[in-house]
Amino acid sequence: MIRILLAEDDTVMREYLTRALERSGYAVTAVDRGTAALPLIEAEHFDLLLTDIVMPEMDGIELAQKVAEMAPAMRVMFITGFAAVTLRAGKQMPQARVLSKPFHLRDLVMEVDRMFESESASGGL
Repeated sequence: MIRILLAEDDTVMREYLTRALERSGYAVTAVDRGTAALPLIEAEHFDLLLTDIVMPEMDGIELAQKVAEMAPAMRVMFITGFAAVTLRAGKQMPQARVLSKPFHLRDLVMEVDRMFESESASGGL
C-alpha cells in the first residue's frame, strides 16, 4: 500500500484530505506542521510527502528540501492557495507537483494516482 505523509496546519483541511486519500486506498499519516514530519521521515518509509507550503515553524518547501536529503526516493506534492508561493516552489523543487487551492478532492486523488500509476501498471508484470 502506498504511504502518504501529509503536512497541513489547517485542522479541517488535514482531516478532509486524510479521509479522501484513505477512501481511495492510501495509507495516510497526518501532521500539523513540517517540524512534526521530520522524526516520522527518519523512522518510517513514506512514498509521498503531501505538504502545504505556508505553515508555521517550517514551510513546505524547506520540509521538501530536507526530505530530498533524508529520503531521496520520496515524491513530493505541494498544496497551496498562494500563486506567488507556487512559482517559488516550482523553482526550488522542480520535480515536485504543485496543486493550487481551491481544488476538488477528486483532482487531488487523480494527481496522486497519476504519480504512482506507472509503478502499479508495471508491478503486475
